[in-house]
Amino acid sequence: MAIKTIVLVHGAFADGSCWAKVIPLLAKRGLKAVAVQNPLSSLADDVTATHRVIGMQEGPVLLVGHSWGGAVITEAGNHAQVKALVYIAAGAPDSGQSFGEWWKDYPPAPAAAEIKPYGEGYVALTPEGVRKHFVQDLPAEEADIVYATQGPLAARCFSDKVSVAAWRSKRSWYIVAAHDETIPPAVERDSADRMGAETMVLQSSHVPMLSQPETVAEFIASAATKVAG
Repeated sequence: MAIKTIVLVHGAFADGSCWAKVIPLLAKRGLKAVAVQNPLSSLADDVTATHRVIGMQEGPVLLVGHSWGGAVITEAGNHAQVKALVYIAAGAPDSGQSFGEWWKDYPPAPAAAEIKPYGEGYVALTPEGVRKHFVQDLPAEEADIVYATQGPLAARCFSDKVSVAAWRSKRSWYIVAAHDETIPPAVERDSADRMGAETMVLQSSHVPMLSQPETVAEFIASAATKVAG
């Protein structure tokens, strides 16, 4: 039986509203979709928030993560109800590896220079960072909403280590964002290859779920049909 429930995990500098375009498209395909609201205070805290949502669902779950949310699903995906993982321009650390270590050997993406302190121990993207390097394929007014609703990230998150990478034991899918200026597309492609993930390359910014929601929804729905619950 195909999976009918999708749990969506947002990344840094975002909140659950980043899935607002995809959720109704999944509903039209007969899928229930629920977005996690990550506290973005540590990997463990975000995993706890994700497990809370997973535990409230009936039956098997397809777990989807974007950006930093990829690290979260890599850890949270070990939950027994999670049958498979979908990465959307997302981090995919290996066992014992942090998000920061995952991409340290690649040249930094342009958005890195626009990550600034946001109170003690937290960071956020500047307006220019959001508009030019995070959501550069969205209209300016929509980009400004993304900026205004972003969740500041605890700086410690990027050094928190995954214990056991769920993609090592569970089937995975990956969307590579070819024009990503937040996570280098090269690390996305290399990770997808390492994971043995079924991969799609989209000509998009870091947020294909906002700029190409129909394609992302279809990709998620297709994965759900291929995994036995």
